[in-house]
Amino acid sequence: LPAGGAFSTSAEITGRAFAFDYANPTPADVTTATADMITAYNDAAGRTAGVGPNLNLGGGTITTQTLAPGVYTWGTAVTLTAGNILTLSGGPNDVWIFQIAGTLTTAATSSINLTGGALPKNVFWQVAGASVNVGAAPAHFEGVVLAQVTINFGNQASANSRLLAQAAVNLSQNALTPPAP
Repeated sequence: LPAGGAFSTSAEITGRAFAFDYANPTPADVTTATADMITAYNDAAGRTAGVGPNLNLGGGTITTQTLAPGVYTWGTAVTLTAGNILTLSGGPNDVWIFQIAGTLTTAATSSINLTGGALPKNVFWQVAGASVNVGAAPAHFEGVVLAQVTINFGNQASANSRLLAQAAVNLSQNALTPPAP
C-alpha cells in the first residue's frame, strides 16, 4: 500500500486489494460493499427452506452426487468429503441456494463442478457458521459464497467464485475467477 493509497497491490493477486482503513474513497466503497453483501446474505437466508430430499441432505455429509436447481437447507455443518465431486446440473438460468447453519468444509481432493450450462453466478452458498473452509489444491469450488464470518481457501485451491465474508477472506496462492455478473 503506497502511503495515502486507496488500494494495494501484490504479486499474489491480479488487480487491486481494498480495506476499510485505506484512503478515500475506499472506506465508503467498502461500507457500501459490506451493506450489499449483508443484503444478499439475508435474502438467501430468508428464502423458503428446502424440503424433502433438499432438507439436511446426507445429514451434512456430501458425497459424489448431482443436484438439480433449488434451495438446499442444513441445520448443521456441511462437509464435502475427500475424493468426492458435487455436480450442479442445470441450465444458464437455473439457481441453487445452499443455506447452511454451521460451517462449510470441502476436502482438498473434492470439487464442485457445474454442467449443462449452469453458471457460477447462480450458485449461492449462505453460510451462518464460523467459517467456510476449502481444502488445498486440487480442490475446486464454484459459486458465490456469502459467509457470516470467515472464508479460508487452502493453498492453491481454485474457484469460479465471489468470496464475500463479514469478517475475513484468507487466501493462499489461489486461482480465483469471478463469475460474470
